[in-house]
Amino acid sequence: MAARPIPGPHRLTPEILVRAYAAGVFPMSEARSDPTIFWVDPELRGVIPLDGLHISKSLRKVLRRGDFEVSADQAFAHVIEACAEPRPGQDGTIGTWINDEIIRAYCEMHDLGLAHSIECWQNGPDGRELVGGLYGISLRSAFMGESMFSRVPNASKVALVHLVARLRLGGYALLDTQFLTEHLESMGGQEIAAREYLEKLERALGSEAQFPADVSAGELSSELEILFAQSLSHTS
Repeated sequence: MAARPIPGPHRLTPEILVRAYAAGVFPMSEARSDPTIFWVDPELRGVIPLDGLHISKSLRKVLRRGDFEVSADQAFAHVIEACAEPRPGQDGTIGTWINDEIIRAYCEMHDLGLAHSIECWQNGPDGRELVGGLYGISLRSAFMGESMFSRVPNASKVALVHLVARLRLGGYALLDTQFLTEHLESMGGQEIAAREYLEKLERALGSEAQFPADVSAGELSSELEILFAQSLSHTS
């Protein structure tokens, strides 16, 4: 997928970020150690329809067994730090696009209620351990997924399913994944043209939603079962 870097300021503020996301662009860096920020305006965008999530049979079993304790907004700073850890890329190099300025700015966005995280926990030798998660930006009924990480199998997939369930409960209209990876495509991600994305974004910014960080176990379980049934209908 092509991306068009646009030179921008090195200091990110919530005001700049809100304006950028509302215009369909987002910031990246070349490396954790590179202080430079550039704006990205992809020609093609990744999205996951909130009624089109694909959940495999094996993943349904993982979710129903409760292999992970899943929370929201309990460890945002830890999640973004984990997402910023260098990892192998498709070309074999080790890198990350998240630098210290992005971490600082998005933690500020979280403090303002404009960025949220999903965390997956398991018990380890040192107690409760964060083993997977994701974070993103929330503007009205649009949620822009930024990055995810997984230290054990299925953790990031479970986090994504729980994100979709919460977005549906909160009244969201758009889940933007920015780029489409094989991982996201396997879970129902689609690639759409920038013009179509901007139309969806405009509609989503025209309606309100509320990110449900605190939701009852019963509500979440019921929504997950609806997602399971929808996923089965997609594959039948």
